[in-house]
Amino acid sequence: MSIDNTLAADERPKRRDVRPLGRLLPFLRAHWGDALWATFFLLFSTGATLGLSGAARLVVDKGFTSQSNAQLNHTFFILIGVAGVLAVATSMRFYFITKLGERVVADLRTALYRHVLTLDPGFFLTTRTGEVLSRMTTDMTLVENMVGSSASIALRNLLTLIGSLAVLLYVSPILTFYVALLAPAVIFPLFLFGRRVRKLSVNAQSRFADAVGYAGETLDALDTLQAFGRELSAGDRFMGAVEGAFRASLSRIRARALMTALVIGLVFGGVAAVFWLGAHAVVAGKMTGGTLLQFAILAVLGAGSVGALGEVWGDVQKASGAMERVSELLDAQPAIAAPAEPKPLPQPARGEIAFEGVGFAYPGRPDLAALDRFDLRVRPGERVALVGPSGAGKSTVFRLLLRFYDPQSGVVRLDGVDLRDADPAEVRARIALVAQDAPLFSGSAIENLRFGREGATQDELIAAARAAEADRFLAALPQGFDTSLGERAKTLSGGQRQRVAIARALVRNAPILLLDEATSALDAENEQLVQHALDDAMRGRTTLVIAHRLATVLKADRIVVMDAGRVVESGSHAELSARGGLYARLAQLQFGQEAA
Repeated sequence: MSIDNTLAADERPKRRDVRPLGRLLPFLRAHWGDALWATFFLLFSTGATLGLSGAARLVVDKGFTSQSNAQLNHTFFILIGVAGVLAVATSMRFYFITKLGERVVADLRTALYRHVLTLDPGFFLTTRTGEVLSRMTTDMTLVENMVGSSASIALRNLLTLIGSLAVLLYVSPILTFYVALLAPAVIFPLFLFGRRVRKLSVNAQSRFADAVGYAGETLDALDTLQAFGRELSAGDRFMGAVEGAFRASLSRIRARALMTALVIGLVFGGVAAVFWLGAHAVVAGKMTGGTLLQFAILAVLGAGSVGALGEVWGDVQKASGAMERVSELLDAQPAIAAPAEPKPLPQPARGEIAFEGVGFAYPGRPDLAALDRFDLRVRPGERVALVGPSGAGKSTVFRLLLRFYDPQSGVVRLDGVDLRDADPAEVRARIALVAQDAPLFSGSAIENLRFGREGATQDELIAAARAAEADRFLAALPQGFDTSLGERAKTLSGGQRQRVAIARALVRNAPILLLDEATSALDAENEQLVQHALDDAMRGRTTLVIAHRLATVLKADRIVVMDAGRVVESGSHAELSARGGLYARLAQLQFGQEAA
């Protein structure tokens, strides 16, 4: 986990209401066997912990006072036996609790990720990707700590506290009464001081986060920083941030040291006072030495349980707040989903596309129409180039066809079927997309190609790479097609990444091809090679191209000119140029030098 995420976890707000944690119950029930074993060993280890005090009492009262070595040995064997049971029970409790926590959070994280993959792009218009990742990492870590650690500690200490009080009352009601009187005087100052220390800790962590954030920002732009000769000033600024974090940490350290002194003074002062009373009871013959030892052990266990419960309760509250945020993500419903009974698309696929009176505005801009009474019909196997100024709605046509969104009015049809009646997965299976900046993924070249179609054979993948003029540079990599390309394939140039993306689309072997200026990142020589490959790929397929280059436009069967979300012109390059309309002006601006 990154430092930023760790710091964010410490600063997460708490929630007093722990009901959101109930969302974990279905995941716990799925592993009820581990939960039962964890509960059994939790009770067993708590009982052994309390039993240890009784065994110590037995050693003092029966062993030390006995004149028989056998009797003394017997009491010590009992003490060792109880300690052994405690060790085994505690280790088994730790194993099953930790295993259960890891398993539950792994299932929860998988369920969350699978659910996020079903959400439509409209969801991410209002929710930042960084926030989603934070919920999948920082918040899930808080939940994991609670399920696998804090919950166990809280239950163990609660049971220990209840058991200690019950046995204390049985052993010596009078001394228990004195302990009850002393407890508030010890706990209340610690509670107030603890809040002060936590605030100083958060402040120190925030200062350190600022320093780390600045370091990351400058390192990401190191070439720019060096080009402007700002190394010294950047170092001074980072030193200032680090010094500020150090001063904040020093305040926390001083407060923590003072609190430690207060803890030791109050706790041991209280223990000494109770021991003083107990010692007088032993001298007076009202209590045995073993009883006093047992009382002391139980008092320490009870006091330790109260302190641990105070610390763990904060973790439980944080986990509750984290689980609430995770639940919000789990409860988010995609606006685009398959109907209860989806209408199957006709077989075999024809690749016929129709937009009929489509009106659409993005959820974040409801007053600005991206498409306005848009009509377009593309025949099977036809190549159509979409041309128009920025904001004309060209990319929106692709997004509606892929059914990332549904239009507010009108109908989008694929092979005669309204997309709202079809399963989005079946619709997208008939479409291959090459975006202008097509993202690749970490992993090998062959894995990126297989992303186009999971069942593609090695020969098909290599043939697609050859068709996209990508086979030579991929084969030249250290491990050939099996070479890892790094995060987002940054080891490749922009043109190489684009050719791999084109090959990935060819692997898909879909009846409809969507090209968002797929050759924009290529130089003139490579563009010519890839354009030839795309010509082969488009043959027999319905193709929609968002065109910015003359070569793409000239190869289209039809040019559709868009403006303000409508079709304003349609025809061939020669026809539209002769009309002197919008296309003629765009051609002069975009293609003028290229045409000359």
